Amino acid sequence: MPRFTVHIRDEWLAVPCRDTSNTIQWLGQEALKRYVKNKPDNGGIKAVKDTRFVVRRCQGLGLLDADDTIEDVLEDNDFVELAIEGDTMSPDFIPCEPGVSHLYPLTYFISMDGNSLSSTDLVNLGRGLYKIKLTPEAERKVVQSRELLDTIVKENKVVYGITTGFGKFARTVIPVSVGNPLSPERTRMLLALRINVLAKGHSGISLETLHAMIQAFNASCLSFVPEKGTVGASGDLAPLSHLALGLMGEGKMWSPKSGWADAKYVLEAHGLKPITLKPKEGLALINGTQMITSLGAEAVERAQAIARQADIIAALTLEVLKGTTKAFDSDIHSLRPHPGQIEVAQRFRSLLDSDHHPSQIAESHRFCDRVQDAYTMRCCPQVHGVANDTIKFVLNIINTEINSATDNPMVFAERGETISGGNFHGEYPAKALDFLAIAVHELASISERRIERLCNPSLSELPAFLVNEGGLNSGFMIAHCTAASLVSENKVLCHPSSVDSLSTSAATEDHVSMGGWAARKALRVIEHVEQVLAIELLTACQGIEFLRPLRTTTPLEKVYELVRSVVKPWFKDRFMSPDIEAVQRLLLDQKVWNVAKPYIDKYQTEYIPESRPISPTAFSLDPPASPRKRVRHE
Repeated sequence: MPRFTVHIRDEWLAVPCRDTSNTIQWLGQEALKRYVKNKPDNGGIKAVKDTRFVVRRCQGLGLLDADDTIEDVLEDNDFVELAIEGDTMSPDFIPCEPGVSHLYPLTYFISMDGNSLSSTDLVNLGRGLYKIKLTPEAERKVVQSRELLDTIVKENKVVYGITTGFGKFARTVIPVSVGNPLSPERTRMLLALRINVLAKGHSGISLETLHAMIQAFNASCLSFVPEKGTVGASGDLAPLSHLALGLMGEGKMWSPKSGWADAKYVLEAHGLKPITLKPKEGLALINGTQMITSLGAEAVERAQAIARQADIIAALTLEVLKGTTKAFDSDIHSLRPHPGQIEVAQRFRSLLDSDHHPSQIAESHRFCDRVQDAYTMRCCPQVHGVANDTIKFVLNIINTEINSATDNPMVFAERGETISGGNFHGEYPAKALDFLAIAVHELASISERRIERLCNPSLSELPAFLVNEGGLNSGFMIAHCTAASLVSENKVLCHPSSVDSLSTSAATEDHVSMGGWAARKALRVIEHVEQVLAIELLTACQGIEFLRPLRTTTPLEKVYELVRSVVKPWFKDRFMSPDIEAVQRLLLDQKVWNVAKPYIDKYQTEYIPESRPISPTAFSLDPPASPRKRVRHE
């Protein structure tokens, strides 16, 4: 018999339906009857037949017409929510926010072996671009590891976490009030990373349990995992316990089909069974740094994307402010050959080099008497450069951590023994992510100062706040205030969390990394950086309007056109938040980079002689500037 699960207020109700030609109105009334049946006061509902309500699918939150038949709009085991009109009771239902999860049809696989997953792969798994399968070699190692544990159990040997307990609180649920759940994308990353670590074959997980985890991932059945609650010491115990609980059919789960519901119902709706733990599998599921590392993977990928786009935005600002390119001469940077500094200077040259990209704006002030620019423009290679080098350093640590065994005890099948160690400690990713936040923040700090120069007529020679009829219109005044506030907030967020430690677990875990907070605040810092740079890009494009009909270089004109495809020029005051969000989306999707990258690549190919080797760590090394090369302000 078909059955539907209906959510009313804080309860999930199973409603059987013998005749699916009944209407959605009938389904709602049947669910209400079951809801009020066991309520002493009928749940405050006086008459079911007179109660007005709306019904929506949990998947996508689409509203259902009361007169539609069930067979036309629902499938067996579908999940729906009933909302009573005028009801003030806050439901326990946690909808997936529109736009949070972009799950695509899964037709491609990533083969996991525990050794070759990258941060880019992990982010793509979070986005739903791939399913997971194990390599044959990974399956072989998992089986060997499990066979050793089964032997230990059979021989009644005393081994921590295998034939002994590991704490009765491993399944203790952190209250929802501790934090919002991770988004579906981030939960997918967390589950995928845990699968990858277990695939190394040193955790003692059974192949049956690992396959069940993979099936849950491929069906996008995702446990409720609070974003808070880990100190990053004996792994991310609390978040990973929540991840395991859903797989065991306890707590809450989310899937595109069901939305949030009881885990056992979500698994059942996808034809899956809850996992049953074998010896040592409890520890195998909850011991490790996967929460810190999965969030860190997203952070470093977004940092990498915004850092290279920051160079493009700063180059556009330099054009608007009629700056000089002298400070980006390759000979200067060869004397201080930090890879990031050299790379940033090369990007500036590739976007501004007058031999390659004539600029009418540059020609208009070519013979002015200015010798050098403010630090916010002149020192971009040095300031942006160290951010780039830090990102590469963090990326190396995160990718190492992604493919590391962080369980305890570790199972060595080839040696026939298990060894307790401390690979679960989160200090490596915690420290790295604190470094990341500090470095990437500087991109916003220097960007905010460039916004000030664009808006200040005494520094830019442009109208105040880049708007006509100042006073009647405030222009970019408030946008600059927003950027300043975000930079100021980042100053606090950049305080390293990993310098803190609180003893836990009765002083057994007497030093902790606080890596969970390091990862979450790094993400927040990076989000603020994206927003500040979006404001700078908007501001620079507005500055271009006051320099027309002069045109900038070809690649920067392409960037301008991209921005104008989503945001029109600012002629009079309007609500600016949608503009900032639209340009931030361009940055998140790396569209600014994609527009400029062909010109950057072409410059490298055409300008760097084949006879000169290119550094493997800094592909952007250029030869000394030739006498024929035109440099501004000579």
